[in-house]
Amino acid sequence: MAEEMIPAWVEGVLQPVEKLEAHRKGLRHLAISVFVTRGTKVLLQQRALSKYHTPGLWANTCCTHPYWGEDAATCAARRLGQELGIVGLKLRHMGQLEYRADVNNGMIEHEVVEVFTAEAPEGVEPQPDPEEVADTEWVRIDALRSEIHANPERFTPWLKIYIEQHRDMIFPPVVA
Repeated sequence: MAEEMIPAWVEGVLQPVEKLEAHRKGLRHLAISVFVTRGTKVLLQQRALSKYHTPGLWANTCCTHPYWGEDAATCAARRLGQELGIVGLKLRHMGQLEYRADVNNGMIEHEVVEVFTAEAPEGVEPQPDPEEVADTEWVRIDALRSEIHANPERFTPWLKIYIEQHRDMIFPPVVA
């Protein structure tokens, strides 16, 4: 099977690049991240142990790279279904952010990320693909930052960045 091609910038031009090449060279590339919530909790996933970077670490509900020519919202819905078997939720675009992080094994994520949230009603539970996800857990949003501080080695670099630097964009404070 051919390597997955993702949209990345090479010499200032967005073009299809093999995913592993983009990560090995630290090329700036497009991505999506989804946070599924239920009230005051967010669904986290533990990445499968077979993943080529950050295996076994806890991350946001799901994330990936759009296919060449695929729009971000379509990509987010596709990946939510592929990784967690969750379909039909209304995705809300929360904004765009950019980060660069060493993810070990000589890999660098330099992503321009479209961030989405979705509210999951009671009864909607993940059905994880074991090739992608080792486990899932609903975690209180207000406790996530302290959990990351207490055990940073358990979490992906991007989740730490999202919660430390972009929490209010992803989970806007409720104004009473």
